[in-house]
Amino acid sequence: MIRLVPNPLISAVILVVWLLLNGPSAGQLLLGLVLALGVPVLVAPLKPDRPHIRRPVRAVALFGLVLADIVKAAIELAVRILGPEARVRPTYFWVPLDLRDPYAIAALAGIITMTPGTLSSDLTPDRRYLLVHCFHTDDADATIAEIKNRYERRLKEIFE
Repeated sequence: MIRLVPNPLISAVILVVWLLLNGPSAGQLLLGLVLALGVPVLVAPLKPDRPHIRRPVRAVALFGLVLADIVKAAIELAVRILGPEARVRPTYFWVPLDLRDPYAIAALAGIITMTPGTLSSDLTPDRRYLLVHCFHTDDADATIAEIKNRYERRLKEIFE
């Protein structure tokens, strides 16, 4: 039964939406069933593997750290924006990655982007470097070290 209906919830949604869009009739019900059973089977190979979280308790701790850092960065950013323009030193820099798990890299990029004043902009094709834009930094190397120590190290513990 599982192979015939790999995702029953998706199949049910497809059938219901099909009937809502086309009206209930015997022909539409039959066509909706064919689509509801066929579409999930056809797209099942496209579904990515699930992330393997090795230490979920550390993930919760990282979430708390990121939340605190977001609040702190928002306050610092507001102070910089409201202050003199000369106090702002925006820059781009490449962060060398020790992470290899694609979900961990995506999490790091998301953390950087969610933190006010920073934005992950690009990832090299070999997934070895992440390009980051920082609204203000006096020392790019120190900012890279902070990203690696505060986030990448913890993500490595969680995912790898």
